[in-house]
Amino acid sequence: GKGDSLPPEIVLKVMKSLRDEMNLRDSTRELGDGEAAMETGEFHAEAVALADVQEAIADTIQSALDDIVALPQGAQRFGKELGLLREVRPVMEEAGAILASPDAGPSAIAAETEAIELLLQTKRPNPNGGGGGGGGSPGGGGGAARASSAALADIGPGGDAAGFVKARPVGQATGHAGRAFPEEFKSGLDAYFSNLEGTGRAN
Repeated sequence: GKGDSLPPEIVLKVMKSLRDEMNLRDSTRELGDGEAAMETGEFHAEAVALADVQEAIADTIQSALDDIVALPQGAQRFGKELGLLREVRPVMEEAGAILASPDAGPSAIAAETEAIELLLQTKRPNPNGGGGGGGGSPGGGGGAARASSAALADIGPGGDAAGFVKARPVGQATGHAGRAFPEEFKSGLDAYFSNLEGTGRAN
């Protein structure tokens, strides 16, 4: 139904992937900026290491996908989330392939940005209830879930929690390093992630 929320442990995987992807994009920018001062072999090794990080994040996304499908009527109840995560996986694979080529320039960053924006759409706060489970139990984590939802609402382009990201062809980036999220967005994500970790442990 419309009031369904993903279990907190699945939300935690998605948000961890979001945080890791944002960190990966920062690392990709740093590597690209420093390429001119590096030996070719050193740059190649660093880029391949980042590709391995991207693969690990994609594996976490696949794990979240499998967890949703395993839920009772998971495919019917969480079709939107499944659709978005299924879009994220190939985008991450493309980013990993670009990094491994090796390339830490605009094309890699554009693919990573696409993955970030899709992940931001995967679990928006539910205005009708707390995120994840446990909201109906007194003292059972609903407060943390509501606080974390409020933090997540401030993350993303324009802070529009109800907005939708339009898919872009990531291979057509020319000269742009991808959108930089303001530092307060990252702070909001850290707060959301910390609250979710606490909620997940409570369960």
